[in-house]
Amino acid sequence: MKPVEPVRIPDEETVARWRRDFPILRERVHGVPLVYLDNGATTQKPAAVIAAERAYYEQTNANVHRGVHLLSQRATDAYEGARACIARFVHAARAEEIVYVRGTTEAINLVAQSYVRPRIQPGDEILVSAMEHHSNIVPWQMVCEQTGAVLKVVPIDDDGALDIDAYEWMLGPHTRIVAITHASNALGTLNPIARLIEIAHARGVPVLVDGAQAIAHLPVDVAALDCDFYAFSGHKVYGPTGIGVLYAKAGLLEAMPPWQGGGDMIRSVTFEKTEYNAIPWRFEAGTPNIAGAVALAAALDYASAIGLEVAGAHEADLLAYATDALHAIPHLRMIGTAKEKVGIVSFVMEHAHAHDIGTILDQCGVAVRTGHHCAMPVMARYGVPATVRASFALYNTRAEVDALVEGLARVQEMFAL
Repeated sequence: MKPVEPVRIPDEETVARWRRDFPILRERVHGVPLVYLDNGATTQKPAAVIAAERAYYEQTNANVHRGVHLLSQRATDAYEGARACIARFVHAARAEEIVYVRGTTEAINLVAQSYVRPRIQPGDEILVSAMEHHSNIVPWQMVCEQTGAVLKVVPIDDDGALDIDAYEWMLGPHTRIVAITHASNALGTLNPIARLIEIAHARGVPVLVDGAQAIAHLPVDVAALDCDFYAFSGHKVYGPTGIGVLYAKAGLLEAMPPWQGGGDMIRSVTFEKTEYNAIPWRFEAGTPNIAGAVALAAALDYASAIGLEVAGAHEADLLAYATDALHAIPHLRMIGTAKEKVGIVSFVMEHAHAHDIGTILDQCGVAVRTGHHCAMPVMARYGVPATVRASFALYNTRAEVDALVEGLARVQEMFAL
């Protein structure tokens, strides 16, 4: 068997060609070219995605399912075709295992209320990690308040890596679900998710994976991972806002009651009784974000054509380059230094608040994210109120990292660091 060759880092011309696909990267802010390093919050959209959404409204717009006229049939075909595209992208066994939601947050809430809440008792435990986004904390706290269950938190070390030994011993006889991020939005830590799932399954515990920060950076194979649930948001993977995905094993979905009631999630309704639709439609009450689904499929096709392995190699190179550059800056402290990371660097600077740093960088044309990143427990773990976060995508360059460093030099000047 031939050894697998490492994926080559794309050359500058290849990245320049990718950049030309994104109209917004031609923008100027404050009189200088835009350097967009806020991809952890949302990625920019290629022209193909923008065109797909526009074409839907110009040529196809109609409501889906049950319509007999041509536009409704076109819209239904596009909507369900997008579902099949998403299933292929994450290697789901069936398209019916893909539920459309507004984003990762709604997906986690759906699982919390429809799958976990009916199955949990006082004293049962829900296991999360100390690096979670609020969207993978608050829904579980709500379930605990509703049921008397207990939220348990797996610690992280000073580098931001999960304590695997603690994870193993915290998986006990009362653990009813593990809900854990694939990659941390605040630290960049990439969790060994396949191993974590295997450990949980050996104890009969299902696993939900928050894939919001991983989906654009590495191939996701839900069948190989054997995860029970996987959630992600379209806007994190070059797609539009307001559309997201919950993957769930078909057997789990079949056993889950609907979370919301209304049109399209029913088969028949009388005042005495409602018969619910089959999966996945029983979880998609009301008129869905049809255009968003179509555009998300276009985004996934775009990412697939480039290859997430290739994009990931490029982003890993940027991460290494940026990490070395930031380490060389006096009075700067990196937050999140785990060995395995996606393209995220978070840091603080002495005597300069993160928001002030972000404001100065903005004047230099550099867009970063500042604040607690909807991960307040992470900030508390490191004893900081906020960090500056630069996050990379396939269209970023080393020159843009240099622009970040130059902007930080201006911060040093202004704060006399």
